Amino acid sequence: MNDKILFVDDDANLLAAVKRRLRKEFDIAAAVGPEQGLEMAQTDGPFAVVVADMRMPGMNGIEFLSEIKLRSPDTVRMMLTGNADLQTAIDAVNEGNIYRFLTKPCAQEIMVRALEAGLEQYRLITAERELLEKTLMGSLKMLSEILSLVNPLAFSRATRVRRYVQHIGQQRQSPPGWWQYEVAALLSQIGCVTLSADLLDKAYARATLSDDEQQAVANHPVVASNLLSKIPRLEQIAQMVANQQKPFCLFPTLETLPAADKAIAFGAQILKVVLDFDQFVINGMSKQDALARLRTHPEEYNPELVAQLSGFHLDDVGEIAKMLRVKDLKTGMIADSDIRAHNGLLLVPKGQEISYPVLERLRNFARQIGIVEPVRVLVQQQETG
Repeated sequence: MNDKILFVDDDANLLAAVKRRLRKEFDIAAAVGPEQGLEMAQTDGPFAVVVADMRMPGMNGIEFLSEIKLRSPDTVRMMLTGNADLQTAIDAVNEGNIYRFLTKPCAQEIMVRALEAGLEQYRLITAERELLEKTLMGSLKMLSEILSLVNPLAFSRATRVRRYVQHIGQQRQSPPGWWQYEVAALLSQIGCVTLSADLLDKAYARATLSDDEQQAVANHPVVASNLLSKIPRLEQIAQMVANQQKPFCLFPTLETLPAADKAIAFGAQILKVVLDFDQFVINGMSKQDALARLRTHPEEYNPELVAQLSGFHLDDVGEIAKMLRVKDLKTGMIADSDIRAHNGLLLVPKGQEISYPVLERLRNFARQIGIVEPVRVLVQQQETG
């Protein structure tokens, strides 16, 4: 558990005194002035608690803590100042979302209690986020894997586009809350459960569709959004999925939007980029040609996201191709060609990860109907022995 506390003040002597008084009880770091404070938050953070002085040269405490909030939303922020007027307190709470407002001189027992409360608040915040990100993400991944048995083409695509989103997140240094964009990618095709396998195959192949078929395919994001909006805490993700086909030019400037609307718009922009990139690739384009298509249409695709996607290697999903029998397959391997039953039924499309339910399905088909074997899969380097 992260228990690091950062004190920021332009008075080096005061900081030294604070470290001497509190070093036995807390993990204390100190920064002289806001500039060094922001640098330490970047290089040594995130900190559980940040305590800042109000009056500092170049940037006051409210401005500094507001910047800390943008960079590390979970960090608990406190103000320590000798300027204890009411307006300063109001501004600190309203603009910096301050957890505690302490005045100088601050008695040690008061400071200790405030820091202990701040650490406990941080633990509650991060525990809730971990529960949401890990437990919810695991549950939704399991749901996606189960639904992949119903419509393997759609959910094979969802697995691929999630990997693209993960790559973009890595390029952006995995900012807080990135999990929701991965979930949106994973569930972006859930509305395809209403489409037949034949119709979906035609849509992916860009074959000619009737008016009714076009309407059904175009409507799958709305179907998905309606399903997801019924799950608590997935309301924003549902809106991202609903807007996944919306071109970049129709979104307002993100800086003008409230935080929730900004997340929805940005998530929809991510889905537009990765889904269309995937569509171009499965239709036979090379990676470079697909990226060129995205770059030449900045009105449709967020250029920043296209640039961050460009470093993705299509062969990153596996290093070595192997021909294996079903009994030798393991979870985590990637189908490098369509896996079909002897009767021609498509069981696993190329590019889909072999998850536990998929592997069990393959074993059942191998016993009862038979599978065209061996199958070609991509295996991570460390799995080759």
